[in-house]
Amino acid sequence: MNAPSAYLPKPLNLQVAVIGGGPAGLMAAQVLSSLGHSVHLFDAMPSVGRKFLLAGRGGLNLTHSEAFHQFVSRYEAHATLLQPLLSEWGADQLRAWAQDLGIETFIGSSGRVFPKEMKAAPLLRAWLHRLRHPEEGTPVEFHMRHRLTGLKAMSPDKSKGPWIELIFQVRHLTSPVPELCKVRAQAVIMALGGGSWSRLGSDGAWVPWLNDMGVPVKPLAPSNCGFHVAGREGLGWTPFFLARFAGQPLKSVAIEWTHAKGHVIRRQGEFVASSYGVEGSLIYTASADLRQAIQTQGQAEFKLDLLPDWTQEKVRQEVSHPRGTRSLSSHLKGRLGIEGVKMALLNELLSPLVLQDSAQLALALKGLTLKLTSPRPMDEAISTAGGVAWEGLDSGLQIKALPGVFCAGEMLDWEAPTGGYLLTACMATGVKAAQALHAHMKGDEP
Repeated sequence: MNAPSAYLPKPLNLQVAVIGGGPAGLMAAQVLSSLGHSVHLFDAMPSVGRKFLLAGRGGLNLTHSEAFHQFVSRYEAHATLLQPLLSEWGADQLRAWAQDLGIETFIGSSGRVFPKEMKAAPLLRAWLHRLRHPEEGTPVEFHMRHRLTGLKAMSPDKSKGPWIELIFQVRHLTSPVPELCKVRAQAVIMALGGGSWSRLGSDGAWVPWLNDMGVPVKPLAPSNCGFHVAGREGLGWTPFFLARFAGQPLKSVAIEWTHAKGHVIRRQGEFVASSYGVEGSLIYTASADLRQAIQTQGQAEFKLDLLPDWTQEKVRQEVSHPRGTRSLSSHLKGRLGIEGVKMALLNELLSPLVLQDSAQLALALKGLTLKLTSPRPMDEAISTAGGVAWEGLDSGLQIKALPGVFCAGEMLDWEAPTGGYLLTACMATGVKAAQALHAHMKGDEP
């Protein structure tokens, strides 16, 4: 989508550099451009917005329409930190921004907000056109195939203040060997992403060199991810289950798990019994608590309600109904509609003694315990937790140890479930960092 820029043979002196072409970086570039700054955006990939495009393949979920207090609560431990940013630029502003680009949005039955066309590509094309041809402000200049490998503060210039020197590894179409180039900027916004989907550019390679510069960074960890199950014998799914039911969705179910603060949470929806364990939207909702439980206790568990619309007493009555010569599977299918992967899970996780005990079986149908041993690798996760610690930033997302360098997006230490919360906060932090950088360039306090 973007042609690569020419290699920069000499250090290029810039006013503002934005590093990272995801939603946070693009939004920061747009705000800075509208404020009259000459903005250069650098990205390691051949084109921008690659993770954004992939995330939108099944229907781009932009944000959520729920009330603000509920919306903010989805960020859990980081809700207090993100609330001021989201109150200035949140779900309503995101929809207005899309409308301004000519993209109509609608609210789905779940309250999630989508573009009318349900696709990411038209929105990204309109966005890039606006950045290159703004109605007001200056065009953003793009530099592709520029991978940031480090930065340092230069000696201050009496007339322009300190410079930030950026070191890029540049790949050319004509040569397999990358070259290094230096860029000097008066101020920088880094929006380098987290550590998931590294093939699309978010590889977390910035963590060690920021740590070395005294910037506090909390370890990256998978978020909105799948988990390995222990199975009845602690060895995962049996070969039979894998051959017959791996990849099957469990629909119209509910799960209960214990929050990190000790209270029980219940959510209804669906997830998938994968080849290694469990994944899908309902699991992602609980992933932060499940991951933390594994870190502190060595394993996590949740209760699965296979019949969330049935009372415990009604289930007990139906299970206890005489079944005559019918098999248990035929009995449960006829009385409760339990079949397929749901029946397979009962056979997979319950002993023969429990399966034949109507009272215990009824309890399991409303609270089947699944034990989890580990999350899937970070690179497979939809997003990551951890990142640049908030205590290392000022209120404008400027790194305290690196004046003139700001952070935005997923490289900050926060996480959220799917449902539009990730994209909204990424863009909100991009807006905040850009506004704070503008104030910094003017000499104002953040």
